[in-house]
Amino acid sequence: MPAPFAADPEASRGRLFAEADSPHRSPFQRDRDRIIHASAFRRLKHKTQVFVEHEGDYYRTRLTHSLEVAQVARTLARTLGLNEDLTEAVALAHDLGHTPFGHTGEEALSAAMTPYGGFDHNAQALKIVTDLERHYAEFDGLNLTWETLEGIAKHNGPVAVEGREMPYAVAEYDARHDLELDTHAGGEAQVAALSDDIAYLNHDLHDGLRAGLFDDDDLAALPIVGRAYAAVDRRWSALELDRRRHEALRRVFGAMVEDVLAESHHLLAEVAPADAAALRQAGRQVIRFSPAMWADLKVIRQFLVERMYHHGAVRRMRRKAGEIVRHLFDDFMGDPILMPRPWREACETAVSETLRARTVADYIAGMTDRFALQEYRNLTDPLARS
Repeated sequence: MPAPFAADPEASRGRLFAEADSPHRSPFQRDRDRIIHASAFRRLKHKTQVFVEHEGDYYRTRLTHSLEVAQVARTLARTLGLNEDLTEAVALAHDLGHTPFGHTGEEALSAAMTPYGGFDHNAQALKIVTDLERHYAEFDGLNLTWETLEGIAKHNGPVAVEGREMPYAVAEYDARHDLELDTHAGGEAQVAALSDDIAYLNHDLHDGLRAGLFDDDDLAALPIVGRAYAAVDRRWSALELDRRRHEALRRVFGAMVEDVLAESHHLLAEVAPADAAALRQAGRQVIRFSPAMWADLKVIRQFLVERMYHHGAVRRMRRKAGEIVRHLFDDFMGDPILMPRPWREACETAVSETLRARTVADYIAGMTDRFALQEYRNLTDPLARS
């Protein structure tokens, strides 16, 4: 049975463009389905998580990561009495705005866009679902419900914070459709945000082991992870390597999920929100890790920074990726004719340098790793076929 603070699809604030209800699916189910069928969602298959797309078939991509986040999010939402369909929609959409080459691509594009209002992948996700997906006859974007759009914009917390500049794309859309950016998001979006943390911490440990960036003894020295390895070794004294790793890391995964559930149940009982609106007005995140778990996860994050994200092999590829994105931006800004017709025409009709730059950024951000590499070769290799 839904909790009183769960989002109620029957009481949704609706869509920017009015549509008839579906006789078979709730508004949040339709949002989820539109996200899954979006071009931007399919492109996540060939976008980097940590390792560049061509480096191996077994490493996570943005697509597999998004599916893992959605799986965790559904479990948490169901247990907490929140709306699973809305939670899943936000979870599946949360990474739509990522550039090629992961955070490296975003850093490069953000630097290039500094004079033009910057670039933020969360804001870009909102722009994709409200503008750049252009398939429907009656509107641009996917025309998602207010609740899903709010979750995409605010799943990491309030956006309109004093002293912090609001991302350009978020401010642009909010001027048309008020998303109440000064409050926390509903519980469903908060669940999606925590599920992102759980999924990436777990799979980055998996992928780092597979890549040989660290070994099992390194992980056994970490909080949470060490206890998981010890529990596996107590039960199975001679388990083969891959099974030992899997059994240990699935226990780490479970420990994070159980901690979020216990802490969130406690905070929800303390806040006692009467409805979804009251939860938004609580003034704090109520779907959270416990302080003890958070402290342990900080140690694991720092380990991943030092041993994985800043590893020499990863940094070499990141350096190349950053150069590719910067080169593409400079070339397209200097000569928009190098882009496909719709993007070129948008640049030619842009009424300001900022709008022109944002068009170029939209084009680059939508690229997959392999397409960005191909475009770079076409622009720099005299023997490449354009």
